[in-house]
Amino acid sequence: MINERLSGVTAFVQVVEAGSFALAAARLRVTRSAVGKTIARLEQRLGARLFHRTTRRQSLTDDGQAYYERCVRALAELDAAEAAFETGRREPLGRLRVSAPVLFGRHCVAPVLRDLMRMHPRLEIELSFNDRVVDLLEDGFDVAVRVGALADSANLVARRLGTQHMSICASPAYLAEHGHPTSVQAMDGHIGIAYGRAGYDLPWRVRDADGRIEEPKIKSALRFDDLQAIADAAVAGAGLAWLPCWLVSRHVHAGELVLVMDSELVVASDIHAVWPKMRHLPSKTRVAIDALAAEIPKMIGVR
Repeated sequence: MINERLSGVTAFVQVVEAGSFALAAARLRVTRSAVGKTIARLEQRLGARLFHRTTRRQSLTDDGQAYYERCVRALAELDAAEAAFETGRREPLGRLRVSAPVLFGRHCVAPVLRDLMRMHPRLEIELSFNDRVVDLLEDGFDVAVRVGALADSANLVARRLGTQHMSICASPAYLAEHGHPTSVQAMDGHIGIAYGRAGYDLPWRVRDADGRIEEPKIKSALRFDDLQAIADAAVAGAGLAWLPCWLVSRHVHAGELVLVMDSELVVASDIHAVWPKMRHLPSKTRVAIDALAAEIPKMIGVR
């Protein structure tokens, strides 16, 4: 009975704060039907209607508003008790689900999380590599690492982890045949290997001599959704490539690629950790975010 009462309170507060039964269900990782039944049982037990429901939206009744305010205070007390308990715990524990872009995740995120698990053996880490932007609530992730601009979201919290510096490069053979462009304008008409995702090619953003940001007009007959495939194609002489400096570095040192525009001219991308907004961030999530923020800048420094 106590568990049912607590689950009813939790579901009710989630519906109010999410603004819909569907989003609350995603946050709770249950079906919308299950949330609806839980709210119905709660209303039956209280003998009061908590929501005005229409086909398009729901809003709180006066009883619902009063009950919500009391529930929030009660849950805040529970959160404070859990936070105090977890503060005294020596080791973060439990399963942590993390999403990261494929190549960046393998190169930077996986090593950090491997080291973290060695430091905290009671952690169980599940790392998923995916270049699409996952829905953390719907897909059940605790934290995601994202490269590039973040979309506005009232349901997520973000922390900047560092900067991914970018460069434009090509093979010596390509430059010997097509010439070595020395400005944004000189790149117009050159062959480029595009990074495409979901039918959209990410633009190359470069500063001109006056510091203005321009997008060179390259011809992109070849496109991949994988950065390593782009690097391999560039080494093979397929065209100019827009790539992270941490990926290009070894190819430049080996003489396989030549920098056309370095990180001073090519606009960089911010890297963030994002996670669902919640009253109390579990220690397993906090230590992972802290580790990523401490280690990633060292791994992607311009070399």
